[in-house]
Amino acid sequence: MKDAIYGGVNAAVLTAMGPDLTPDLDRMAAHAKWLLANGCNGLGVLGTTGEANSFGLHERKSILEGLIARGIPAAKMMPGTGCASLTDSVELTKHARDAGCPGVLMLPPFYYKGPNDDGLFAYFSEVVQRVGGGVKIYLYHFPQQSAVPFSLDLLGRLIKAFPGTIKGVKDSSGDYANMLAMVKAFAADGFEVYSGSDEFLQQILAEGGAGCITAASNANSHWGGIVYAKRTGPEADAAQATLTATRRAATSVPLIPGLREIIARSTGDAGWRVIRPPHLPLTQEQADKVWAAWDAAGAIPLPGLSQAKAAE
Repeated sequence: MKDAIYGGVNAAVLTAMGPDLTPDLDRMAAHAKWLLANGCNGLGVLGTTGEANSFGLHERKSILEGLIARGIPAAKMMPGTGCASLTDSVELTKHARDAGCPGVLMLPPFYYKGPNDDGLFAYFSEVVQRVGGGVKIYLYHFPQQSAVPFSLDLLGRLIKAFPGTIKGVKDSSGDYANMLAMVKAFAADGFEVYSGSDEFLQQILAEGGAGCITAASNANSHWGGIVYAKRTGPEADAAQATLTATRRAATSVPLIPGLREIIARSTGDAGWRVIRPPHLPLTQEQADKVWAAWDAAGAIPLPGLSQAKAAE
């Protein structure tokens, strides 16, 4: 897709934390700069992988502000702003807009299960009207996590009601047929469809999708950048194979602590293992498993980082 605002590879960025579980913005900003220098076109901050719903509103605002203050361009970031509360979603979206972010990623209201399309349309209508413009909204389709899916009919209604504002979707369902249906139905009108799984990047780009927003891009963005740049041919095919293998390696254990383990070993920085409850760090057995799988995928060492150190 031409002219997509976040077109290409976007990492769903891990949120670094100190021993007291407060955000470590220096470590996080350094990681974000490495991502932008190693294959990422943009950064999805404060999403699922960034543990957004483990942070309060003031923390989420301070993380975004802190990254900008440390030199991460607001124009490269797509913060997650979707909350169970309508007013919280509006507040975070206005904050992201005023900070200079061109778009936000918005979960549906996820606490009440089973809302119908009319209820979801009413919710997003209120958000759009209360925010008052100046920022694009990307919908976050992740039914396994939110239990609230976006139907094609609902997407069509929202795009028609708010053209140019409801700008795209991240599809983390893992259902390629659903992603493709979104592209076929809406991409011709400038609606940006992003895969939430690395394994579909090459396919979705070929069909007119905009790219990906993925957790594993925290560590495999080098190969994603090759796929986005080359699209087809032996080099792109080989890079896509690595993306697929690394995605499967990362999901061989709980994903968020698994990625933290990979970054910790790749950088020699054990601080990356710190995670907020209810998530927990990996057991030693799990840590060794994911590292072995990552090694088998051919992704050690990570480009731009020092050779991995063995876990203590």
